[in-house]
Amino acid sequence: MWDNMFPNFLIGLREGLEAGLVVSILVATLVRGDNKDRLPQVWAGVAAAVGLSLSFGAVLTFSSQQMATAAQEAFGGCLSVVAVAFVTVMIFWMRRNARNLSGEIKEKVAAALTMGAGALIVTSFLAVGREGLETALFLWTNAQTAHGSGAGPLLGGAVGIVLATGLCWGLYQRVLKINLTRFFTWTGFGLIVIAAGVLGYGVRDLQEGRLLPGGGAYLVDVSAHVDATSWYAQLVQGVLNLTTQMTWLQVVAYVAYLAVVTSLFVRGLRLGPATKPAATAAAPATAVATRRVPRWTVPVAVVAIPAVAAGVVIAASGGKKAAASTVSVSGADCGKGFTAPRPGRQTFRMHNTGTKASEVYLIDPASNAVYGEIEGLAPGTTRDLVATVGSGAYAWRCVPTGGKAVTSATVRVSGGGSAKPVLPLTASELEPALAEYRSYVDAGLDKLRTQTARLTADLTAGDLRAARTDWLTAHLTYSSLGAAYGTFADFDAKINGRKDGLPGGVTDPGFTGFHRIEYGLWHGQSAATLRPLADRLMKDVTGLRKAFPTQPFDPSDLPLRSHEILENTLQFELTGDTDQGSGSNLATADANLAGTRELLDVLRPLITRRAPQQLTVIDADIARLQGLLDAAHRGATWTPVERLDVPARQKINGGTGQLLEDLAPVPDLLEIRKSA
Repeated sequence: MWDNMFPNFLIGLREGLEAGLVVSILVATLVRGDNKDRLPQVWAGVAAAVGLSLSFGAVLTFSSQQMATAAQEAFGGCLSVVAVAFVTVMIFWMRRNARNLSGEIKEKVAAALTMGAGALIVTSFLAVGREGLETALFLWTNAQTAHGSGAGPLLGGAVGIVLATGLCWGLYQRVLKINLTRFFTWTGFGLIVIAAGVLGYGVRDLQEGRLLPGGGAYLVDVSAHVDATSWYAQLVQGVLNLTTQMTWLQVVAYVAYLAVVTSLFVRGLRLGPATKPAATAAAPATAVATRRVPRWTVPVAVVAIPAVAAGVVIAASGGKKAAASTVSVSGADCGKGFTAPRPGRQTFRMHNTGTKASEVYLIDPASNAVYGEIEGLAPGTTRDLVATVGSGAYAWRCVPTGGKAVTSATVRVSGGGSAKPVLPLTASELEPALAEYRSYVDAGLDKLRTQTARLTADLTAGDLRAARTDWLTAHLTYSSLGAAYGTFADFDAKINGRKDGLPGGVTDPGFTGFHRIEYGLWHGQSAATLRPLADRLMKDVTGLRKAFPTQPFDPSDLPLRSHEILENTLQFELTGDTDQGSGSNLATADANLAGTRELLDVLRPLITRRAPQQLTVIDADIARLQGLLDAAHRGATWTPVERLDVPARQKINGGTGQLLEDLAPVPDLLEIRKSA
C-alpha cells in the first residue's frame, strides 16, 4: 500500500517548496515594504490557484472514469507523457533559476504594486498555479501506477507538501538556512529517475490503449521467477517503476530518457562554474581535478543504479516464488500435505488421490467463505489453485461427486495483510430473490399485455400517431424485463427479434414483433398493413404471459443477468444497431438500466453480505449513467444515438462500460457453491 509513497513525497516536497518560496518572497517583500494591507490580495491569488489545481485533479479522475478500459489506458498514457514533459522542464528551469528566484519575484511584485490589486492577485495566482497544476498532473499520473493501492500515494504527496510548507515558513522566519541550488540539484536527480519510470508506465498504457505497437513484445520477463505481488517487487515498482514484465519500447523509453536527460542535466551543472572567473589560484586545480571524471560517468550511473538496486532487493529477498506445495484431494485424505503457507499470492498443486471427481475449496472454516476453488478435479489428475493468503484461518474442503463434503484440519497464517474471501451461496438462498423477481416480471407482463392491446386498438382505428406513442410505451416495458429473457425462450425472438440474419431483411416473414412494427410506423406503412403484425404481437405477448409462471427459471441466471442486460445495451442500443426508424434507442437503454436496477435491488441483501463496497461503487455508476441518459431526454422526445454529439456519446458509452466493469464481479460473488 505504501510502496508508491516516495515518488509522490518527492514531487510534493519539491513543487511545494518551489511554490512556497514564491509565496514567501511575495509576503516578505510586501511586509518589509510596509504594504501589509496588500497581503489579502496575495492570499486571494494563492487560494484561487489551489482551487484550480484541486479542480484539475478532480477533472482528470472524473474524465478517466467515464471512458472504456482501452480509452482509459490511452488517456492515462498521454497524460503520463505530458506530465514527464512538464516535470523535465521544471527540473531544468529550477536548476537554472534557483539562485535568482528572489530577485525576479521582487521585481514582479514591485511592478504589480504600481498596477493595483488585480495585478498582485494575478501575480500570486500565476506563480502558484503553475506549480499547482504540475503537481496535480504528476501526482495523478504517478498514482495510477499504484492501481488502487489506497491512501499511500496521496499521503506521500500530502506529506511532501506539508514539509515544504514548514521549510518555507522557516526560511521566511530566517530560522532555517538551505542551499537551494544544491537542494534542487539533488532532488532533480531523484525526479529524473521517477519521471523515467512514469514515462515507461505511460508507454505501457499507450500500448495497452493500442496507440503504440509492441504490447506483447517483452524485453524483460522475469514473472516466472519473481512474484509480482511480493513486497519487494511492489517496492521496486512503486519507487522505480521497474516491473516483472517490460516491453522493448518501455525499456528503450526508460533508458533513453535517463541517459539523455541526465547527460543534459549534468552538462548544465558543469558549464555553470566554468563561466565564472577563478577567485583563487586553487580554482584551476579544482577545475582540472573535476575534468578528470569522464562526462559519461553520472548518466551511466543513473541508468545503472535503478536496475542494480532492483536486482539487489530481489536477490536479498529470495527472488523466486516458493515451490507450489502438493495437497491431496479425496474423501479420506482431503488436505493431506497442507501446511501453513506464507502470506501473499500462493499456488497450491491439488492432486486427486480418490476414485471420484471432486470439487475443491480453500475456505475460512469459521464462516465457510471461499478463497479459491477448483471444479471437477478428475481422479488421478493434478491442477493448480492460485489464491491470495493473508492473516487468518484456512482449511481445505473436498466435495466428491455423490459424496459428503470433507474438511481438512485448520492452519493459521499470521504476519500478512487481509485476504478477501467470498461467502458461499446455495440455490436455496437465491430462492427469495428469484420469487421477488418473478413477481416483478409477472406484473410487467400484465402491464405489457394491456399496453399491447392499446397499440392494436390504435392501428385498428387508423391512428398512426397514437400508435407510435403506444408502441414506445409497450416496448420500453418489455425492455425493462431483461433478466428474464433466457426464460422467455422462443417468445423473445417473436416479440423482440431483429432482422439480422434473416434472408429477406425487414420484409422477411420471420421478422415480427416490436421492431417490425417500428419499421412500419416510421417508414410510411399504413395502419391496415401493420394491424396483422400487431395482432400477432398481441397473441405472442398473451402466450408468454400464460406460459411464464410454469417456465423454468434457474436461480443462477439472476447474478449472470446483472451485467448481461447492459452488455446487450452497449452492443445493440448504443450503436444504433436495433433502430428501425423511431430513434428511441436511448429510451430502450434507459429501460434496460431500470431493469438492471430492479434486479440489483432483489440481489442487494446477498451482495451486501459479501461486498458492500462494490454496491456503493455500482450505485454511483448507475446514478452517473442515469444522469447522462436524462440529459438526452426532453419530455417525450429522446435524442437518436446517431445525433448525439461526440463528447455526449463517448460519455454514455464510457459510463456504460464502467458500470459493466463494476458489475462483472457480481456473478462470482453470487456463484452457487457446494462448500456451504
